[in-house]
Amino acid sequence: MTSSEPTDKPKRFYKKAAVEPMDDGWTVALDGRTIKTPARAGLILPTERLARAIAAEWQAQDAHIDLLAMHLTRLANVAIDRAEETREEMADELARYCETDLICHIADTPDELAEAEEKHWAPVRDWAGDTLGVNLVPVIGIVASPQPDSSLEAARDHALSLDAFRLTGLLFGAGLFGSALLALAVEQEALSAEDAYEISRIDEAWQADHWGEDDEAKAATEARRLEAKALGVWFRALV
Repeated sequence: MTSSEPTDKPKRFYKKAAVEPMDDGWTVALDGRTIKTPARAGLILPTERLARAIAAEWQAQDAHIDLLAMHLTRLANVAIDRAEETREEMADELARYCETDLICHIADTPDELAEAEEKHWAPVRDWAGDTLGVNLVPVIGIVASPQPDSSLEAARDHALSLDAFRLTGLLFGAGLFGSALLALAVEQEALSAEDAYEISRIDEAWQADHWGEDDEAKAATEARRLEAKALGVWFRALV
């Protein structure tokens, strides 16, 4: 976009984004003025590493600020403004992802695709059962099978055990991957977010390899890869 093209993005109004220590964490200041969330709370972050990653997002902005592309800032806003007061609802949402989890739906045809899916998906299902007690039943096709109540409760309990920042990342990952199990594996450091995203799109990649992919679909895939990359940064910065 050139400077002459109209935009509704806000103009960059600061020169430097910097990390500052606080009594209860870290924050990011723009030319010395600390950032506020949309709910006007202070952007208080639990680790210096996350604060530096968010400061880098702000420092990387050009003449206009692309808020939609600032994934870490947006996640932090949700964690601070919403996660604590809605954690029960977020835990319920994770359980709902378990009920229709992507990696429990194996392609009925062709065999080549089904084998590729199970090569990557079965180990994640096994890991979730062994590690978290979230044992989900795989099916052939798109019709969901009822999942064990004990597994849904285990997923919900795990979500409730997390702090606001980890819980926010977990739910973001479940939506991005279409899979609670892949999101749990990323949150627990059993998979990288980048690998989890590629595992989630095995069917999509197979279709593209065999039938082609238009520019719009390619752009959407690359946008989601950037979201997965940001999610990986988010969880690594919380350690």
